[in-house]
Amino acid sequence: MSVSPISPNPLGVGFLGAGPVTQAIHLPALAGLGHLFSVRAVMDADGGTARSVAARAGARPSTSVQDVLQDESIDVIAVCSPHPFHAEQVIEACLAGKKVVLCEKPFATTVEDATRIAEVCATTGVPVLVGAMHTHDPGWLAFTQAWGETAGSAQHIRCSAVLPPNPRFEDFATEVSHRPPAPTGPTAAADRIRDGVLGLAIHDLPLIRAFLAEPGQIVVHEARSLTPFGYSIIFSSAGQVVELHALMSENWDPHWSFQVFAPTRAATVTFMPSYVQAGPADVVIDEAGRRTQLKAAPHNGYLGEWQHLYDVAHGGAPRYGTAELVADLAFALDVAEQACGAAATTNRAA
Repeated sequence: MSVSPISPNPLGVGFLGAGPVTQAIHLPALAGLGHLFSVRAVMDADGGTARSVAARAGARPSTSVQDVLQDESIDVIAVCSPHPFHAEQVIEACLAGKKVVLCEKPFATTVEDATRIAEVCATTGVPVLVGAMHTHDPGWLAFTQAWGETAGSAQHIRCSAVLPPNPRFEDFATEVSHRPPAPTGPTAAADRIRDGVLGLAIHDLPLIRAFLAEPGQIVVHEARSLTPFGYSIIFSSAGQVVELHALMSENWDPHWSFQVFAPTRAATVTFMPSYVQAGPADVVIDEAGRRTQLKAAPHNGYLGEWQHLYDVAHGGAPRYGTAELVADLAFALDVAEQACGAAATTNRAA
């Protein structure tokens, strides 16, 4: 990665959506990249939220998407709105001729919408990055380089995230303004599984897909919703077995790991919890009695994605092309839908 230490003309950034992700992730990350970026506008449907969050960044508030897109001082659009708005806002930002669009995951809710985004990207030449921080984490990138060819190389893959609720980390990072109320009322286990896959597991699903020889041929064998929030999902693809496990509860010992087991070697990549701005993933590779611990760049995946975005805005090639982003989304939706079906079957059996 080649990032200029000093930029005489920082890229102007406009945010669509000013919720906790903007407040507790992106603004703190950009605060350390003032030589590369300048936040120019913060848009939110709630005017009070827009004003409060914009004031922190020295930006102007707005309640209009078009107002931000038409601002010629803005080079980069960060789409941080609720999921159903992602696809249309990404497309509008591309058509507005911005240099780069960063969209929080998932960048669409259907494969059809993701394909439309890819077509617009090809037509306009505007690249789109998805804010899945693990895919841009220096530790993960160092691991894939050290491991070599990933597809089909592991027999067993295990992802486990045991975390406190997000608000705990959000409050450590910043004073969140106008946090959306938590959903209330009874929710079917299948819906909780879908929310878990597309809201939490989606961080690691691109990493898993990279290791599968046949990612389009998965079979979910078991899926359970865990309380108060979480999931346990087991699926396979062409003989490769994957375990997904997550639990959010009032614990104080967060742990987030990605493990791969091959016939002659194994590796563990330990990520920082979401919202924590503290260095890259730790990586350990064990092979034939030899343990290797990788050293990566000191920054985390949040800074990594913004630094990569800066390079892309100046002509660099995106690390992940739109075809790969569409395939990642299709894979995530497949896992979510099959897991919902498996959870429903489990509940009926119980």
